[in-house]
Amino acid sequence: MPLLAALFAYLALHRFQFLKRGGKWAAVAIFLVLLAALAYGLGYLINQIVRTLPEIADKAIPLVIAWAKQHQIELPFTDYDSLKDLATDTLKGEAQYLGSAVKFARGAASEFILLLAGCVVAISIFLNPSFELGRQPGAAEDNFYSRCCAEIAKRFGTFYESFVTVMGAQIIISVINTVLTAIFVVALRLPYGVVVVSVTFLCGLLPVVGNLISNTIVVGIGFTVSPQTALVALVFLVVIHKLEYFLNSKIIGWRIRNPLWLTLLGLIVGEKLLGIPGMILAPVVLNYIKLEASRLWGND
Repeated sequence: MPLLAALFAYLALHRFQFLKRGGKWAAVAIFLVLLAALAYGLGYLINQIVRTLPEIADKAIPLVIAWAKQHQIELPFTDYDSLKDLATDTLKGEAQYLGSAVKFARGAASEFILLLAGCVVAISIFLNPSFELGRQPGAAEDNFYSRCCAEIAKRFGTFYESFVTVMGAQIIISVINTVLTAIFVVALRLPYGVVVVSVTFLCGLLPVVGNLISNTIVVGIGFTVSPQTALVALVFLVVIHKLEYFLNSKIIGWRIRNPLWLTLLGLIVGEKLLGIPGMILAPVVLNYIKLEASRLWGND
């Protein structure tokens, strides 16, 4: 979390450095104001999501099961009633876990402190980027310590370049996807519009897996209206993700295109090691490895 927060904060600070008056301090002020607004808005959205998802599940799951039973669709199970009870009880249990005040407060406080630490690091580097760890009083001008610091700084520069390339494009694609989904929600007058739009944007930061999560929620909400609405939602999502493939090729480009199996493997490893932040950083790390490895075994 501190690394992810520092990378996002440093990227935002550079984007806000467009004022001639105030310079870097004006960028820091804008960043702090937007960070406070984002924290408030994110807290509100998480509260809405935690409250609404169990309600959506309670309405959608019985309708999906009844529709499948009515059309005699063979599913990988035989007992519809037991599946309904199991799915409902599981989701209610998860909702109670998420709603546990003690566990949620502890986790939120810990993540908030780590997020602040990453932002402080990003601001300090942004305000003073020219410090040299390798120069020590009385040391030789060219020494082992200074060379190590220079090599480490070069690697972090490459990693940040990879982060800007991958996450910058991923954010753009997520925003486009969210805007189109919002238009679709308004056109069909789907319920829980705030939840749909917020989940679409947040899940859009996770490649491959995020789309599966948001698609499941959108189609489930469609079933709460009618099976026809769910089918229309599914067709819309297929079209949107075909457009997303085109955007990936145009915005991200062929420089960082990895095979699907490699991306999924990176997501699995990232989730096991670092949880959700690891899944977000997985494509960045894969691209960094590609950039770093491409510099080895050259002519020199």
